[in-house]
Amino acid sequence: MIETERLRLRNWREADSAAFHEHCNRAAVMRWLGGVQPRDRMDAVVERLIRLQEEKGHTFWVVERKEDDAFLGFCGLKIANGRDSKVTGDVEIGWRLREDAWGKGYAKEAAAASLDFAFDELKAQRVVALTVDGNAASWGLMRRLGMTRCEDLDYVDPDWPDEMNPTIVYVLGADEWR
Repeated sequence: MIETERLRLRNWREADSAAFHEHCNRAAVMRWLGGVQPRDRMDAVVERLIRLQEEKGHTFWVVERKEDDAFLGFCGLKIANGRDSKVTGDVEIGWRLREDAWGKGYAKEAAAASLDFAFDELKAQRVVALTVDGNAASWGLMRRLGMTRCEDLDYVDPDWPDEMNPTIVYVLGADEWR
């Protein structure tokens, strides 16, 4: 478990599926992620994240507010695996928070703790973040974290429709984080 001033980043439990579906499977949250999904797809995401934690020792962890133990969403690390991507195999940071948690600094706080873990524990040389051009909130956070857009690493992901392409890539090196 990772703790920050206001948050806990912890491993998933099967019981988190209901909160994930309730709070993060909403039109605004899913706008840049393929839209609202059926419950079985959201459950499959949780199962995959649990499996990643078991296999790799890290995942997109549950973000929980310490004050009231509220489920806010997820933030953390995985290994990038996009098809036709030049960053496949790199450590990727990602986040998805419920809408009423936006604008409070939670995503930056959780992402900074995740980056500390990536560089200190995983000894990553660089961390990538992926989004689409229209998702200004996401790439805005990437910039606030000190990440740099690397257009030469952008790619078209055949698993996403045209309006969700290209995938744009931001990068942060270990030396830049320190």
